[in-house]
Amino acid sequence: MFLLHIVDQTIKKFKSQTANVLTLGNLSLGGFSIMASVRGELNLSLLLIFIAALLDRFDGMTARKLNIESDLGKQLDSMSDIISFGVAPAILLYQGILSDFGAPGAFFAVFYIGCGAFRLARFNISDNNGYFTGLPITAAGCLATLSFLAIPYFPSSLFPFIMIVLSLLMVSSFRMKKV
Repeated sequence: MFLLHIVDQTIKKFKSQTANVLTLGNLSLGGFSIMASVRGELNLSLLLIFIAALLDRFDGMTARKLNIESDLGKQLDSMSDIISFGVAPAILLYQGILSDFGAPGAFFAVFYIGCGAFRLARFNISDNNGYFTGLPITAAGCLATLSFLAIPYFPSSLFPFIMIVLSLLMVSSFRMKKV
């Protein structure tokens, strides 16, 4: 009987942290992506960001399915998202093309990160009403990361524009239904 109680408590504890483990996986992949970019392994960085996006998709779904949503989980998700979909794509694009623009290129990367942080903070204090206000940082990060693949095919002057547009879309007031 005592052993069953211990096993039951262990299972409940594990279940309660499942979504947070996925979220920390997202954060870890974002961190590894940043390290890969700094080492010049830009294709690996891109891959890690996309895998982080998969984990980000599943952490919220898992929390809802297991009925383990929490304020801590919401905050942890935002902290992970700023790393994986804010900092990591900005550094990837900075290393890939924006550094060619000097200080303005650095500004575009940092502006993107700042807008992403603002968007996440606004999301965390808003009511969950079935709509996103502004482009979610995960979508912006995936689009920025995807644009990295276009570097050989488009003029370099397009990429600061992409970063500014994605930044402004994140902080805009348009609403879109959550899917």
